[in-house]
Amino acid sequence: RGWPGGEVDRTQGAARAISSYIDPGLCWEDVPWLKRITSMKVLLKGVQCAEDAVAAYKAGLAGCVLSNHGGRQLDTCRSGIEVLPEVMEALREAGAKREDFTVFVDGGIRRGADIFKAVALGAAAVGVGRPVLYSLASYGEKGIVRMV
Repeated sequence: RGWPGGEVDRTQGAARAISSYIDPGLCWEDVPWLKRITSMKVLLKGVQCAEDAVAAYKAGLAGCVLSNHGGRQLDTCRSGIEVLPEVMEALREAGAKREDFTVFVDGGIRRGADIFKAVALGAAAVGVGRPVLYSLASYGEKGIVRMV
């Protein structure tokens, strides 16, 4: 099967193998094509600034996910929840309505209260990864209940 990265070299570890499926050549000009080949809503993940969120809105995407991908690539970049206020303001100024363009936050959520903060600031939903893993690993089901 012809994956974008060619044959997968499994000797270099999982991260390198997974990255072989990512096409680094994707750009804004590919958005119309992506929208044309599916009937599903198309979201842009990895948004780190208000300008990119507005560009996604103007390109006709259904929404965006504010994410620094766990900080694995650039550990000093801002988390999704930190970028959220400026993104929501820029989208309002661009004329975006919540029912037309959905904003999700995937990053910076460390406790249950952060979920409420993100929703209050305009996020439709949040991704909760590390807090769930840490809570479950440390305290089991009771840890999850306490986290939220």
